[in-house]
Amino acid sequence: MTTAAPSPVTSASTAQPALHALNLSRVYPSGEGQVQALAPFTHTFPPGLTAVVGPSGSGKSTLLNLLAGFDQPTTGQVLIGDTNLTLLDESARADFRLKHYGFVFQNHNLVSILTALENVEFPLTLAGLPPRERMARARELLALVGLEARGRHFPAQLSGGEAQRVAIARALAGDPGILLADEPTGNLDSKTGELVLSQLQTIARQGRTVVLITHDRDIAALADHHLQVRDGVVGVVD
Repeated sequence: MTTAAPSPVTSASTAQPALHALNLSRVYPSGEGQVQALAPFTHTFPPGLTAVVGPSGSGKSTLLNLLAGFDQPTTGQVLIGDTNLTLLDESARADFRLKHYGFVFQNHNLVSILTALENVEFPLTLAGLPPRERMARARELLALVGLEARGRHFPAQLSGGEAQRVAIARALAGDPGILLADEPTGNLDSKTGELVLSQLQTIARQGRTVVLITHDRDIAALADHHLQVRDGVVGVVD
């Protein structure tokens, strides 16, 4: 099966589906009853870079997991365009994520036995692109993050910042409308973290919705939109 190649990464993405959280909450059982990890929360995430800031254990990762469909909410819905992610079964959610989401984590999660180029190609293989098209796409994405000369290197041969930029390139492979980044600068020095953040800002300016989870208020201050999470309660800072 062949799939149409994604649009060039250098052109602005258009008509991307909006990301909505409607009365979203998550409660976990505990030995003493229940723990409210996320209080009911309604918000539309606009195109651009939204920073979600808060201390460890505040509920930031719970929010991201719900937005991604990795976890199911206790109440509420996650809508992406006309699709209710909450109503999809696990397999359908995985397929939807492959087409519409990109992910960057604190630990780059690159496959150690694949080169940088092959890591970027991997989601395109899952999407069914022919070898020549996915290689061209992967090379284009590595060039976008300034690593075209490192395509043959394995993750162990890359610096932390380079590996994280490869992870960003991989996240963009399917030209997703939504990119979720969970503490992507957390393991990096400040200069390298700023470079990674600059890449995320560039992605957001192309019309994508980028949600950045961070505990670093200096990083968060550079975003277009701001949310704060404390004790499971999300508030808009803008």
